[in-house]
Amino acid sequence: MINRFTATLFCLFICLATLAQSNKDELDETAKQNKKNTSRALDPLRPAKAAFYSAVLPGLGQAYNKKYWKIPIVYGAIGTGLYFYLDNNKLYKQYRNAYKRRLAGFTDDEFYGPGDTPFLSDEALIRAQRTLKRNKELSMLVTVGLYVLNIIEANVDAHLLQYNLDENLALKPFIDFNNPNYTTQIGLSLNIKF
Repeated sequence: MINRFTATLFCLFICLATLAQSNKDELDETAKQNKKNTSRALDPLRPAKAAFYSAVLPGLGQAYNKKYWKIPIVYGAIGTGLYFYLDNNKLYKQYRNAYKRRLAGFTDDEFYGPGDTPFLSDEALIRAQRTLKRNKELSMLVTVGLYVLNIIEANVDAHLLQYNLDENLALKPFIDFNNPNYTTQIGLSLNIKF
C-alpha cells in the first residue's frame, strides 16, 4: 500500500514537473532576456567593500548589498548586547560601592536593612560582584561577536550576489513516451552544456 502511494506521488510529481516545462525555445529566449536584464560586471572587490562598510558602521555593508531588511536585525542584535553590558555594569558598580562603604565602616548602603541587620551580607555582595562582572564580560564578548558576524554576513552576502545561476547546468525530469512497447519509462537526466 505504501509503495503504491509513494510510486503514485512520484509519478504525479514527475508529470507536474513535465507539464510545467514549456517549449525549449521559449525557455532559451527567456533565459537570454533575463541574462541581458540582470547581467552585471563581476566586481572582485565587492565583498571587501561590503565588509569594510560594515566594519566602519554596522549595517552599512547590508545597505551596500541592498539588503535593507537586515539593518534593523543588525542594530537590534548589537543594541541588545550593549544594553545587557551597560545594565550589568551599572548593577556591578552598585554592589561594589556598597561593599566598599561597608569595608569603610558605614551601614547606610542600599542593601542594609532597617536596624542593625543587613539584607545582604558581605559574602553575598562579593558573590553578586563576581556574577555581574562575569555577565558584563560575557555581554561584551557576545556584542563583539555579533559585530564580527555583521561583517562576515555582509562579505558572504556580497559573494553570493555575484554567484552565477544560468541554464548551463540543469537537472530536469525525463519521461520517454516514444517507446515502441507503449510503456512509460521514468528517469532523470543531468545535462551539462559547455
